Amino acid sequence: MPYTLSISLGQSSDAGVKPDNEDCFGAFIPEDASLESKGIAIAIADGMSGSDGGKEASQMSVRMFLDDYYSTSQSWTVKKAVTKVMSAMNSWLFSQGQKKFDSAKGMVTTFSAMVIKSHTLHIFHIGDSRIYRLRGGDFEQLTQDHRIWISKDKEYLSRALGIDINLNIDYKTSPIEEGDIYFLSTDGIHDFIGSSELQELIEAGQGDLQKASQAILDAALANKSNDNLTCQVVRIEKLPKANKEEFFEKLTRLPFPPDLKGGNIIDGYKIVRELVSSSRSQVYLAEDTWADAESGKPQQVVIKTPSVNFEDDPGYIDHFLHEEWVGKRLNSEHLIKTCASDRKRTFLYTVVEYIHGQTLAQWMQDNPNPTLIQVRGTVAQITKGLRVMHRMEMIHQDLKPDNIILDKNNTLKILDFGSTKIAGLAEIESVEEHSQIVGTANYSAPEYFKGEPGSSRSDIFSLGVITYQMLTGKLPYGEIDPLKAHKKKFNYTPARQWNTSVPDWIDGALKKATHPNPEKRYALLSEFVSDLSKPNQRLLEVDKRPLLQRNPLRFWQAVATVELLLIGLLLYRLFGVG
Repeated sequence: MPYTLSISLGQSSDAGVKPDNEDCFGAFIPEDASLESKGIAIAIADGMSGSDGGKEASQMSVRMFLDDYYSTSQSWTVKKAVTKVMSAMNSWLFSQGQKKFDSAKGMVTTFSAMVIKSHTLHIFHIGDSRIYRLRGGDFEQLTQDHRIWISKDKEYLSRALGIDINLNIDYKTSPIEEGDIYFLSTDGIHDFIGSSELQELIEAGQGDLQKASQAILDAALANKSNDNLTCQVVRIEKLPKANKEEFFEKLTRLPFPPDLKGGNIIDGYKIVRELVSSSRSQVYLAEDTWADAESGKPQQVVIKTPSVNFEDDPGYIDHFLHEEWVGKRLNSEHLIKTCASDRKRTFLYTVVEYIHGQTLAQWMQDNPNPTLIQVRGTVAQITKGLRVMHRMEMIHQDLKPDNIILDKNNTLKILDFGSTKIAGLAEIESVEEHSQIVGTANYSAPEYFKGEPGSSRSDIFSLGVITYQMLTGKLPYGEIDPLKAHKKKFNYTPARQWNTSVPDWIDGALKKATHPNPEKRYALLSEFVSDLSKPNQRLLEVDKRPLLQRNPLRFWQAVATVELLLIGLLLYRLFGVG
């Protein structure tokens, strides 16, 4: 199958010469869509010697990891998802160790895990279990032992799960290839078998990885291992292939709907009227006749249909489907709600809540001189919606006044998730290459025009432009031609040049939010909101440039004023005496 990731796996564990086995291991290979969105997870743990609850710690860490990782949001990157899970694991082990055993060493374990997602291996490691890779005859250790040697015969773990409330995890990624073999082991194995012998055993057992894992355990025992013994051997059999024909077939399983008119019914949705029509889509007001059949009061919804102009454009269809995927995973009163439905569809369309109101662009036309209080309130509401997206590792990428609507209760909602970047999905190799410039040029951050990826700071730039426009009716860098944007020099025009009532400290916040360099912008939305509410002295540094550069309009106004005074004085001297 073109889109299937598959592995072979052999796993063995034994108490060895010890009375109890405090090692633990596990793996999970999804059989559903999680195989693509989350990948394959493999973990190994070794309860620390001298830890009262070492066995329980190793077992709980592997179990919690394999259960909780697949419960995290599909929009999160592997790194964020696993880091969140491991932080929770560490906190639980540390607190339980204190509670049950009244000791920082109560429940402590080493922990090494791999997540194989798309074409990338993600490694998370703490302690002295190990992960190796065998590729093309090269056998390489990919992890570093967290051990401190006190003497030739005595050492202790410098890092482990559950030993400290603060967690320091080693994380690394590497591309994977078909035929790669990965080997995970606890110290009862690798402390008693050298790398050369391990490689020989793995290569000799490639035909049956389960037998290979057992042969490695037997070899460690033969070499007088005095610890528990656990190992896993993983071979990459197939990587997901980017197949254009299958990708397009998957996108076009539902046909585009025809042009709809008032009275038409599509899957229980009765069209009332067309709201917006463009070359890219049509938007209709509709009634869901199935929503409340008993009361006879159908729910009003908005249906968006794709334009037949793009019926053979996989990139367009991908974006169209993408919008609904995002909307179903967001929950905020400041984000448009996608209407969930399990009804069978006959055509391709999306359904969202209907909001009776006006866009922020329309409101700005009706209110060209808003107060600072109104502007702050607007920014605060938009920020709440963006925060929810950013926590989900989503970047809107097309924030503009036309994509923000104000309802009858004066609640602002962000619309249109068709351009949203999702970190978790970006990790999956796709045949569809999306251009970086996905939003509207006047509100898009300059990094997009350079072909660079966006970040949460790119959304902050867009919000800064909207705030500037509300206060001045202008754009901080003027109108931007998307075809020439990559050559544009972004020189900030002070807001006070257009609106002298804008305080310098507000202007400073706007300048920072819309800085061309993302590293010099606000890192957090909350910082921008704070600086719009009270002066930030660091943004009030005196600009030492000549007035002509800082504020050309004010400079020429001053020149004209001086000229008028001089002319008046000359006229007075010529005609004012006698």
